[in-house]
Order: sequence, then C-alpha cells, then structure tokens
Amino acid sequence: MLRLLLSIAVLTLFVGCASTDTVESPAPLVEPEAAVVVIAAEPEEKVEVEIPERPFPPDSLYPLLVAEFALRRDSYEVALKNYRDQARILDDPGVHAHTTHLAQFMRDEESVLEAASLWVRSEPDNVEVNSILADLLTRKGRVVEALPHLAVVGRSGGKAQYPMLLNGFRALSTQDKMKLVEGIDELAQEFPTDVQILLTQALIQGELGRAEQALDKLNAIFDQEPYQDQAVLLETKLLVESGADEPFARLQTALELKPEDKRLRLQYARLLTRSDLDEAQKQFEILSAQSPRDGDILFSLALLNRETGESDKAKAYLREMLSLGQRINEGQYYLGRIAEEGGELEEALSHYGKVKSGGDFFSANSRIGNILIGSKQPDRMSDYFAELRQDKKEFAAQLYSLEVDLLAKADETDAALALANTSLLEFPNSTALLYTRSMLGEKQDNLALMESDLRSIIALEPNNATALNALGYSLANRTQRFEEAHFLISKALKLQPQEPAILDSMGWVLYRQGNYEEAIEFLTKAYTGYPDPEVAAHLGEVLWITGRTSQAKDVWRGALIKDPQHEILTSTLKRLGIKDLEVTR
Repeated sequence: MLRLLLSIAVLTLFVGCASTDTVESPAPLVEPEAAVVVIAAEPEEKVEVEIPERPFPPDSLYPLLVAEFALRRDSYEVALKNYRDQARILDDPGVHAHTTHLAQFMRDEESVLEAASLWVRSEPDNVEVNSILADLLTRKGRVVEALPHLAVVGRSGGKAQYPMLLNGFRALSTQDKMKLVEGIDELAQEFPTDVQILLTQALIQGELGRAEQALDKLNAIFDQEPYQDQAVLLETKLLVESGADEPFARLQTALELKPEDKRLRLQYARLLTRSDLDEAQKQFEILSAQSPRDGDILFSLALLNRETGESDKAKAYLREMLSLGQRINEGQYYLGRIAEEGGELEEALSHYGKVKSGGDFFSANSRIGNILIGSKQPDRMSDYFAELRQDKKEFAAQLYSLEVDLLAKADETDAALALANTSLLEFPNSTALLYTRSMLGEKQDNLALMESDLRSIIALEPNNATALNALGYSLANRTQRFEEAHFLISKALKLQPQEPAILDSMGWVLYRQGNYEEAIEFLTKAYTGYPDPEVAAHLGEVLWITGRTSQAKDVWRGALIKDPQHEILTSTLKRLGIKDLEVTR
C-alpha cells in the first residue's frame, strides 16, 4: 500500500457533484481522508491531523498526479485518458465517479458509459450513477438495459421517469419490446400505485393499439391524480382517435384549473388541429398572448391562418416571427408559398432565395426551379443553379440532381441528360446523380444506360434497396430476365420488407413468371400500404388475367377516381382492351 500523506496543495483526490442535465467544469476535488489537514493554532504552531491510508498501488500514483495537474491546467483530454486508465485498474468508487463527471463535462459518451459502468459495479445502489446510466442508455436506444438502473432510482425514493424508456419504442425489435413490457409489468407488481409506472403501461398499450387497456391504466392514475398532465393528454389523444364524444372534457377542466400551464394548452391546441382549426387558432392566440416572443407559436398561427385561407394574417405572423430573428428559413419559405399561391411569382422567388439552410432548403430551390421552368425561363434557371452550386459547394451534387430532375419533369429530356452527363464528370460516385440518369435512360428506352448506372450504384452501395428494386423491376418489366430480376427484388425486400414499392415489384415479377396467386398476395399487400394507380394497374391486371374481372374493375375504378389520366393505368386498360369502366365520384 501507498500511504498518501501529501498536503492539499500537492495532491487532491476527488469526489464531486454531477447532473445528467447540466455538467459544470470539473474542479480538483478534496477527499478528506486522503490529505493532511493543516489547522492554524497559535501563530508559531501548526497541528497536523493524519487521515487514514488509501490502498492505491504505487504504479497508480504518478498517473493520478498527471491527471490532477492536467485538470488544473484545463488539459482535459490528458486528464481523462489517465483517469480512464486508472479507473480500469482501481476498484475505487471515487476514481470511477470523478472519471464519469469529467467525461460528462467533455460530452464523451463512450467514456461516460465505461466509467459509470465501472462505478455502478462498486456501488450498485448509488442513485446518481444509476440515474446517469439510465439516461445515457435510454438516449442510445438501449432501453432494456436502462430499465434496471431506473428501477434503482425508483426504489430509492427518487422520481424515476419510466416513460422516457418509450422514446423510440416503435423502432425496437419485437424481442426488446417484450422484454421491456415484462420488466415494466414486474415493477408494476412491486409498486402497483406508482403513477410513472402506470403511465408507462398506458403509453405502451397505446403504442400497441390497445386503447381500452390504456384507458384502464389511465383511470388508475386519475384515482390518485385526476389531472396528471401526461395522463390527461394521452387520454385525450386516445379519445380523439377513437371518435369518442367530448374527448377534450378532462383536458378542458385541467386548463380551467391551470390556465397558465403553457405545455398543457400547447398540446390541446395541437390536438385541436385535427378536428377544429378555429378553436385551435384561439388556443394558439392565448399562448401567443402569454408568450408574445415565442416564434414557435407565431409559426403555428401562421400555418393555421394559411390553412384557413387567411393569407394576410399568416404573412403578418410570419413577418413578426422573422422580426424576432426566429425560424428564419421556415418563415421565408412559407412567405414564398403564400406569394406563389397568390400569383406573385417574383416575390415568391425572392423569399425562396432567402432560404439558406435547413429542411426547407431543397424544397425552396425546387419551387424556384419549377417557377422558372414553368414561366419558360430555362436559361435563368440554369444560371441560378450554377451560381447556387458555387455558393453551396457542399450541396453541389444534390443541386445538380435537383436541376436534372426538374428538366426531366418538364420533358426537357435531352437537356436533362446532357446536364446529368456533365455533372457526373464532376461527381462520378454520386449515387443521387447516377440514379437520376438511370431513370432518364429508362425514360428514353436506353436500358443499357439505365442498367449500367444502377449497377454502378449497387457496386458503391451493395445494400441500396432503391437501386436493387429499380433494376429488378425494370428487368422484370422490360426484359425476359425474370430470374435475375427476382433475385434483385428479393434482396431489396430483405432490406425493406414492408416497403410497398418493393412489394409491388415482387408481385409484378411473380406475375411475369406465371406465379399468379403469389403475385396477387404481394400486390394486394402493396396496394393496401400504398394505394397508388400504378400498383392498382398491376393488381388489376393479375386479377383480370386470373378471371376475377369484377374485382379487377373495382380496383381500377378506385384508382381512376384519384387519377383518371395516370399513364401506366390508362395504358394497361388500353392494352387489355378495357373500355366499359364507369367511374363515378
């Protein structure tokens, strides 16, 4: 053992506070039992108080000293490396805790997870480390692992936020969903009146589509807390979705009791947008009066007024939002939409051009392209995109692809293909450009070009389901290479087993191979998930060929109501000689 009897000025080991929400800059920590405490007595006299020994191996002293002095000099990377190394060696909760806190401060989640995992082994009932692990594992989607740590927090009397485990619930595997449900149910037996556990059970039942079971759990909450916010909101959502009478009754009462509760009113307003835009607007106006500088509320009011045809009010709210410097790109985009809808095309172009980033960037530039090409200004569009690519070099390939697509949709196929060829010289490995050119090749009956580009994509990205499906479908539809097509589509289907477009392709290749019943099964599933006229054309054709003419006509009629001029649908009907379909809206 090494006896640590150094003055505070030389060595301080560490205990400290950390929060999963806010992490302060770590300071050197004083651990009383590890230092000599110097107490002032008479001016000439000093009294030393010895503290018990700490069993640190000699080989650990120097790395800990290095870490401590690195921390004092803000050399956090050096400090964390040494602490991580020693945390792996020393079974010491203080070292584990300080390593965890430092890693939190540095936002190094890998180090936090490692250090906290070591810490919890030495102190399994420590509430802080269990809370840290529960939060981190939940954010990583490892909710089954997070649950036991959250349970420790709950058993200690702390407020365990079990509902947070359901973030991303739909993305969990079936096995993980079952494990999570079982774990929550076991805790419910241990704590049958715990509101957070009951709420989690209700949320799970809601996610599984079991409204009645969810409402039963909520009623158990209301017996204890009649207006618990999350429970009230979930009940309202379930009642709205089930078409119940007066679904907002409890929520309205809760707001009468808590009129200043902005979160509750905001959720109420959002739920109202599904059924009562006027009342939703009133609630957002109340929220805006409570928080006049809240750009999110102003944005919601703008969208509601646009939806109800109040364009001037919508513009006023958007301009007010922009004057506050909030949601700039979205504000400019929707001012552009309003101007475009009003026929003010130059004003629309001006607003769209001010969308510089964010989710609306490509939408805004797509609308600019549509306006320019629709108003017979292709040269202006070309100049605009050339300048934009210079300004936004990081998006140059995507912008090329967008311009090519705009030209293709305007039936400027030769110009589109020329631009695609030029852009691929600059970006030969752009899968977006390769895919766009492949579709142009298919449109021009240049199947060699189409296949070459799609195979280039697959070479770059072997699991690109879109390219696999596109090539497989084209081979099934345009050639006799059915076995190869089936192989490609099967691979795409393994990657995305619920994708309607791939289900449709599988149905079509099975039809071309003569497997009619299996084809109907896939095409029916595709049409249920995506009732598109092209899928309807395929499903109807197989039904027609197998003698189920009445069913085929019903499918075609439904599709014709949506799009009576759909090219693939109308050509299918013409090819099959179907002339007697009566379509009534």
